Amino acid sequence: MDRRQFLTLSPSRAARNSNAVARTATGLTPYTGSWGTQQLIHLLKRTTFGASPENIKALKGMGMQQVVDTLLTAQADPLPPVNNYGADSTGVAPGATWVRAAMGDDVLERQRIASYKAWWVGQMISQQASIHEKMVLFWHNHFVTETSTVHDSRFIYQYNLTLRHYALGNFKALTKAITLDPAMLVYLNGYLNSKGAADENYARELHELFTVGKGPDSHYTEDDVRATARVLTGFRVDRSAIVSTFNTTQHDITNKQFSGFYGNKVISGKTGPDGATEVDDLLTIIFAQPEVAKFICRKLYRFFVYYDIDQATEDNVILPLAEIFRSSGYDIKVTLNALFTSEHFFDPLNMACLIKSPVDFCIGLCREFGIVFPSDYTTQYARWTDLHNIMALMLQNLGDPPLVAGWEAYYQEPAFHELWINTATLPKRNQLSDGMITTGYKNVKIDPLAFADKLSNPGDPVALVNDSLDILYRVGVSDNVKTFLKDKILLAGQSTNAYWTSAWNNYKSNPGDAANTKEVTNHLQALYKYIMNLSEYQLS
Repeated sequence: MDRRQFLTLSPSRAARNSNAVARTATGLTPYTGSWGTQQLIHLLKRTTFGASPENIKALKGMGMQQVVDTLLTAQADPLPPVNNYGADSTGVAPGATWVRAAMGDDVLERQRIASYKAWWVGQMISQQASIHEKMVLFWHNHFVTETSTVHDSRFIYQYNLTLRHYALGNFKALTKAITLDPAMLVYLNGYLNSKGAADENYARELHELFTVGKGPDSHYTEDDVRATARVLTGFRVDRSAIVSTFNTTQHDITNKQFSGFYGNKVISGKTGPDGATEVDDLLTIIFAQPEVAKFICRKLYRFFVYYDIDQATEDNVILPLAEIFRSSGYDIKVTLNALFTSEHFFDPLNMACLIKSPVDFCIGLCREFGIVFPSDYTTQYARWTDLHNIMALMLQNLGDPPLVAGWEAYYQEPAFHELWINTATLPKRNQLSDGMITTGYKNVKIDPLAFADKLSNPGDPVALVNDSLDILYRVGVSDNVKTFLKDKILLAGQSTNAYWTSAWNNYKSNPGDAANTKEVTNHLQALYKYIMNLSEYQLS
């Protein structure tokens, strides 16, 4: 596959906008086809960052439902980020966490935010066989905040915890938690929303971006936005306690009328502390609207399956999935289970059809090759920061999506995922993978010997090539490519497979043989460098 083919992998945009021919007619019927390594790795690639050999081995003996159950198991909160930056004017010692400390000055807050971003990268790298970490990223792209705007590291960390706590729980509960989250209150000016001067920023995004969306059947009105803003008056942030509060004197106690789209419902104004409960009345009205489930299911679909939703997919996948979402009371886990066990998810047309996001590319590379990071926290955080920074250069700056709508590749028609790849970002991807497999990138590198040793039979060059491609690619390659990888790279032109087998066995039995070990290493470095430089490596 050449670069031109790679950059035009998706159907033509004219065809993409036509519903005359369905891309696939499969739906949510439970998948009953083959369940093997190919299907397992597809599931892992979409639900975690990369498919590590350890995860593949651990899950390989399980049935599909058992694997999905494992992946949908929520994880405990990780240890919080620590002071990796040194002097702290609020008294946080090096190596101690700053998440409950007093707010610092601008310089200190920038240092802590950098610490937070590095820490988040670390959580992604060390994730278990669970979708939890990927769901945190999904919800971050949905309920967007930006660290550059919030600029309170404690609030930013608390926002991440909010996403974690509800990532696989109830979407309505998550929406309420985010509505009252201190970081969101600051980001969209909710903490300034007062009676007589209602701020509509969050109210507008609650409808347009967070719940009912802008689909063809979403008809909320400007009056709905204004009524919502009045419901949300009075909420404030307490920077000492690091929580949100409710100021009864700043709450609009008048009745709030909603449009016919929301059944002409009226929220009766409440006084005193009861005013805070109007949020529950608001969400009850919004979540009674079927558009909520359809909007969120489309976003889940584009993130985990494919970016293009034609009429067949809308009818066969989105609408029945939305019905499951609604009937379950907006249970995220139940909905994902239906998607990940469906014939549509395992349809061959839905494999290897997404360009990896920068996070998928960078974190997946680290996890699949089992890259070992330093154990001392100062160097560890520095290396995690390096990885964060290269992802930002590839257009995905964790903590700071470019817009309140999130990263454009997840919603911008007609390009969607193609936006990740351009003349600036593709070379950066290649530079990272080239550096990782050769001299190292920022003192972090792939150990090709350790990776090969995890495969089924690394002494057999045919098995080594096949096993490597199974893990690192999601699209098949020709026999000619496989022959090239074996004959020209592993065998270096030697006529028989025995050359590689002998070299590998010698390395295993006598790793102290520096010349042979270097030779084996060089061949493996060349193999994986070539594999990662091909366009197929960019696909998930």
